[in-house]
Amino acid sequence: MKPNITEVDGGETKPGEGSPLDALIEFYRAFNDGDLAGLEAVWLGGSEPSMDNPIGGIRRGWEEIADGYSKLFRGQAKVHVTFHDFTSQGADDWHLFVGRERGACRTAKETLDVAFRTTRWFVRSDGAWRQLHHHGSVEDPKMLANYQRLIFG
Repeated sequence: MKPNITEVDGGETKPGEGSPLDALIEFYRAFNDGDLAGLEAVWLGGSEPSMDNPIGGIRRGWEEIADGYSKLFRGQAKVHVTFHDFTSQGADDWHLFVGRERGACRTAKETLDVAFRTTRWFVRSDGAWRQLHHHGSVEDPKMLANYQRLIFG
């Protein structure tokens, strides 16, 4: 991993080594572009993956996770985040990124600065790194209430 990358929003040049960092960068590129097919390529398929955050709730399996992303991408709000202030550790078959996201949630009438605590767990599957789990949380209840209002209408 290249230690000089301190923020990730998907616009970075991937190291191209098939590393967990490549997968993380690709995740953020796909998320920030609203690219469901790109997210599917990064997430582990089947019933094993899970996600837990204040917008999607607890979702298990790629189909439930994809449904949540699809609703978000079709909604009135557009979200763009940058992963930063993160740690990175792993072994041959797993990798964990723990940090923060900051960014903006925009509608036609309003922009809200957002901030989340984020954990992303990747595993090696069939020779490629795939996201197995995501957990997101919010420290600021007022920001969360406004974020939910913008997402859910």
